[in-house]
Amino acid sequence: MGLHSTSVAGWREWVSLPDADVRWIKAKLDSGARTSSLHAFDIEEFERDGQRWVRFSVHPWQRSALDSREHELPVHDIRPVRSSSGHTETRYVVVMDIALLDRRVTAEVTLARRDEMGFRMLIGRQALRQGFLVDSGKSYVGGRPKRVVRRKNRGV
Repeated sequence: MGLHSTSVAGWREWVSLPDADVRWIKAKLDSGARTSSLHAFDIEEFERDGQRWVRFSVHPWQRSALDSREHELPVHDIRPVRSSSGHTETRYVVVMDIALLDRRVTAEVTLARRDEMGFRMLIGRQALRQGFLVDSGKSYVGGRPKRVVRRKNRGV
């Protein structure tokens, strides 16, 4: 797609995290959030070649620990993030690629425990302004995985 083309996405989409080997993860597209956020656990900081890195695991399915993936990335930042409930916590920020619709964008992503949230990932404005408009009346514009994959997401 050209530099100025825009894709229309639904308020929720199936996305992938190609570098983390996560083929499907359900995300909420949230223009109210600046930064994207990923449900991560076993978050551990370490040093590599004099640089701060973080190792974390991802559960791509909302109600299941199946297909867990471990990933390592350099720490881009550590910053306070205020949730929609007003609670502030300090989170690691990493830079990662997100495949949304037929595009791959690079975005800042905070790592957070999102167990209580309905989506394992939230895509914020910083990623969306790379060529996406959100139609709040649509869902899964980019398609959905096969039924067997969707059943995994429901813990079935």
